[in-house]
Amino acid sequence: MTTAFEPLNLSGTTLRNRIVMSPMTRSRAYGPAQAPTEATAVYYAQRASAGLIVSEGIQPSVVGQGYPSTPGLHSDEQVAAWRKVTDAVHEKGGVIFAQLMHTGRIGHPSLLPDGLVPVAPSPVAAKTQVFTAEGPQDCVTPKELTPAEIERTIADFASAARNAIAAGFDGVEIHGANGYLIQQFLSDNVNLRDDEWGGTVEGRIRFGVEVTKAVVEAIGADRVGYRISPGNPYNDIVENDLPAHYGALLTALAPLGLAYVHLMEGPDRELTLQLRKQWQGTFILNPFTHPAPTGLDALSLVEDGTTDAVSFGALFLANPDLPQRLKQGGPFNTPDPATFYGGDERGYTDYPALGE
Repeated sequence: MTTAFEPLNLSGTTLRNRIVMSPMTRSRAYGPAQAPTEATAVYYAQRASAGLIVSEGIQPSVVGQGYPSTPGLHSDEQVAAWRKVTDAVHEKGGVIFAQLMHTGRIGHPSLLPDGLVPVAPSPVAAKTQVFTAEGPQDCVTPKELTPAEIERTIADFASAARNAIAAGFDGVEIHGANGYLIQQFLSDNVNLRDDEWGGTVEGRIRFGVEVTKAVVEAIGADRVGYRISPGNPYNDIVENDLPAHYGALLTALAPLGLAYVHLMEGPDRELTLQLRKQWQGTFILNPFTHPAPTGLDALSLVEDGTTDAVSFGALFLANPDLPQRLKQGGPFNTPDPATFYGGDERGYTDYPALGE
């Protein structure tokens, strides 16, 4: 029986365990540079005992930003700042992938320069609000991407992936989940296109597949993961016929030889098992445990073969030495939601490790 505390070969990189730090937006990249800070380096280095760290969502372009103070990977200054983070993680023996996140229609013009507005497959506003410097604001009607703009967006992902490697990341995770741009192309209520980027199952999955091909060409398949959240209604997403769409997506991704697929699970465990059976490569599961955070019980999913590795979000945020705590059965610090987004070191780098 394999346990979560055994090493995992991730496309030639040995992970010390099968406990993954899930990507979590923290909104602490202050200032016009939208770059990580010294505190960011401390935060991730504290959690380097994870088998794999997946960073917070990082926008691949200026227009890809959807929240205040989120970091980018599209400028030399950002690359240099991320290098300090990856160096700090590597000094502790950790492995870290950059999550590339284009938020698409989830955003607001006040977050963007030069008169830019959020973009999407079709001009359909999300029925939700986003945080801005002026407080919560309704999402606006996004600009529909032209075919030429779609190609440029794909190129932005590839450029950001190259920047990630230049910044010292061990790889990248393409964010195809949580109602952001790639999942918007998959959705029935956002993608109303009837060209080659919509309409059919093949059209809806095309954007995510082409982004992945471009990123693989840029940095190599062994450095690329892909995150999905089938049926997740977050950010006003509607998806029908999940087995057909996500089955086709994994079929199209399989020949690329990716490092892993990372599934953010909904309440349908049968769909998880179907996709797990279909995907022959490394499978990482962020299990459905709502309303509680993913906890100690999730380790059994590695033992019974449901997944190769399990990712933890809020519990890792609050417990920098989470693998050790899981191994001994606790105790666990309690996450403080009031400090999840923005702020200073409180609720960021001051959660104590065991013995502190």
